[in-house]
Amino acid sequence: MPVSNDIVVDQTRQDNITRILDAAEGLFRHFGYSKTNVADIARELGMSPANIYRFFASKTEIHQALCARMLAASYQMAQEICQLPLSASERLHRYVHAQHKMTVELMLDDTKVHEMVIVAIEREWHVIDKHIDRIDALLADVIREGIAAGEFRDQDADAASRCFGAATVTLCHPQMVAQCLSKTNRASPEELVEFAINALKI
Repeated sequence: MPVSNDIVVDQTRQDNITRILDAAEGLFRHFGYSKTNVADIARELGMSPANIYRFFASKTEIHQALCARMLAASYQMAQEICQLPLSASERLHRYVHAQHKMTVELMLDDTKVHEMVIVAIEREWHVIDKHIDRIDALLADVIREGIAAGEFRDQDADAASRCFGAATVTLCHPQMVAQCLSKTNRASPEELVEFAINALKI
């Protein structure tokens, strides 16, 4: 069966978008977000800025797409953990620790990536709100399963998920993680996770 021209065009377009995002991410990581412009990305790819604008209207749109890609990786990690054949408590425990580890290693160890993340947070992009909603829904399902199994007390799983996220936000929010890492008067990740999980049981 012959391949449709539309499919070929769509794949070619997606390939070009991926190339642009890969090049942009490489330059943002090396030089920093604020010091990189569309002309730099075009030069890296050996194309004209006009060609970049065929796919993205601005550097901000490229940044948004990169942000969405990073968040997609975070969601996939969360989804894989939440589907493990373990107790609800253990899955929540593993998720928060994995998210904290990802935040420290990906967003803080690389200061240039941290800059990208902070700009995205400060601009309150919808991709971040959408990610939070998806994570809340994922954790609500885990909590719902914990309630059904008698592991957690009967409660509104959606509200409990939002509260759980708020209780552990200092382990997941890049700016808060950065501020708390060097503080000695903050709850440890283990203490905070245990406290939040125990709250679901009382």
